[in-house]
Amino acid sequence: MLKQAAPLACVIAALMTLSACAADPATATFDDRLEPLPATAIFSDPGHYTWGGSMVRTDDGVCHLLYSRWPKDKGFSAWVTHSEIAHAVADNPLGPYRFVNVALPARGAEFWDGLCTHNPTVQRFGDKYYLYYMGNTGDGKATKRLNMIHRNNQRIGVAVADDPAGPWKRFDKPVIDVGPGDAPDALMTSNPSITKRPDGGYLMVYKAVGKTKPLPFGGPVVHLVATADSPTGPFKKYPDPVFIVPGVNFPAEDPYIWSQDGIYWAIVKDMRGHFTGAGRSTALFYSRDGIHWGPTDHPLVATTTIKLADGSTRELEALERPQVWLDKSGRPAVLFFAAREKDHDKLSYNVHIPLKSPR
Repeated sequence: MLKQAAPLACVIAALMTLSACAADPATATFDDRLEPLPATAIFSDPGHYTWGGSMVRTDDGVCHLLYSRWPKDKGFSAWVTHSEIAHAVADNPLGPYRFVNVALPARGAEFWDGLCTHNPTVQRFGDKYYLYYMGNTGDGKATKRLNMIHRNNQRIGVAVADDPAGPWKRFDKPVIDVGPGDAPDALMTSNPSITKRPDGGYLMVYKAVGKTKPLPFGGPVVHLVATADSPTGPFKKYPDPVFIVPGVNFPAEDPYIWSQDGIYWAIVKDMRGHFTGAGRSTALFYSRDGIHWGPTDHPLVATTTIKLADGSTRELEALERPQVWLDKSGRPAVLFFAAREKDHDKLSYNVHIPLKSPR
């Protein structure tokens, strides 16, 4: 009997594996994976607004957080004029993190990204590190409302390094520039997210604004897909927007994409609950080819209420810029967010939410 048990166990294991592989991605859930937030998993940079952290862990175990920051005395809207991408480190993915240096500082208005770098997402491909970001230039004036010169000069860049501590090699041209006048990205490009494709090459999803709607804001605000054979491009753009709602000008923002078990996944900011039905929130999407995307049957990832490890909750004005850290097995282990307090214009920080293993 003992000799027969081993083959039977192998058959059962194989059937379970096949069942997992054949599972319908539309039935996937994510909100049930969020753990309460530990006190050490909140990061802020004194004297600065803190926004949008993306983390990569090196072989020595050090966790490198790349994040946006800009001076509080410039006002919140100065993210578009005075943001810089800074670098912090920790021994644990959840933190606590400590500031080390500025990774991508201002370098002069004559450069396309010379006055502002913002919304980083960092990846390791092979033996190099790639830092994707939004950069812009303009008149350098912090204004109470959005500086539209800088806003419309947003482009997507990539910097390359041998180590996430730097130095980072920047380029004189964007990796994703604007398209022709009738293109859906004719006015500006920003907020990139990228993953390696299982069949080779790289897949990017990015925010874009066209010129169909009246300027200076333009519109509609959409998300587009691009592919490349190299992390630094050139990228082939696909014309059809994703994460759309018919008749809605700006339904989504801030996608983070990754590939897992042959499926592409995205966590996306749902601007008004068009996908989740939960108001301002984040939603889970999936794709089999990276080009065509749809929400899962239960797309809610998180609302703007977070649970803390001490049993309390915190109601936020905004919980944005989702970034996922994948562990060595390629599974989501930490969900990073940028957070902004209600009725507190000067208080923003990053939170690093631990994730349960899927059931």
